[in-house]
Amino acid sequence: MADVLPLVEARLRTALGEPDARAAVTFLGTDRIEVLRFHEGDIVRYATLGMSAHPMTDPTAMVADPVAGSRAELVLSVRAGAGADTDKVLRPLAVLGASPQVEGLVVAPGASLDVGGPLWPGAPFTSVLVAEPGGLVEDLELDAPMDPVRFLPLLPMTPNEAAWKRVHGAQALQERWLTNGTDLRDPSRRSVPLD
Repeated sequence: MADVLPLVEARLRTALGEPDARAAVTFLGTDRIEVLRFHEGDIVRYATLGMSAHPMTDPTAMVADPVAGSRAELVLSVRAGAGADTDKVLRPLAVLGASPQVEGLVVAPGASLDVGGPLWPGAPFTSVLVAEPGGLVEDLELDAPMDPVRFLPLLPMTPNEAAWKRVHGAQALQERWLTNGTDLRDPSRRSVPLD
């Protein structure tokens, strides 16, 4: 079996360019999760590296398959220079990246992930919506029987949006954002109208 992470980092570099910073976090009993930062114009992108080293396993499975199972990395895009210290998102992102190992979560599109506090100091967001992959960074095909690595975009949600999404679903929230022309990369945006 090839080591997946060098292939994942190469795919990120191909899609997003050279990272200008990286940080690593290790949680007790887990592998190291890195977060890479990429700049493209006024957009800053943060991508996890390490979450895809092992397949995510259904927590109800009796035995974890060490090879087969979905693999993913997380990508968050925000607009730079809006007075927000978005670089402090590194630790919350690493926590989310470690959640499959720590909590047995299978992170998939449509899921909500809560970090239990602001994504960065003063952020109006405490959770993210996991969006569909394939737009920004293409899936990375691996040798069978391994599943491809999917690069899942994260869309920051305010607490009101997260509560509304729990009732109405991810698709309805995304349609609400689209209808209102919401700039999901704005690090200080207000909640979309939900009435």
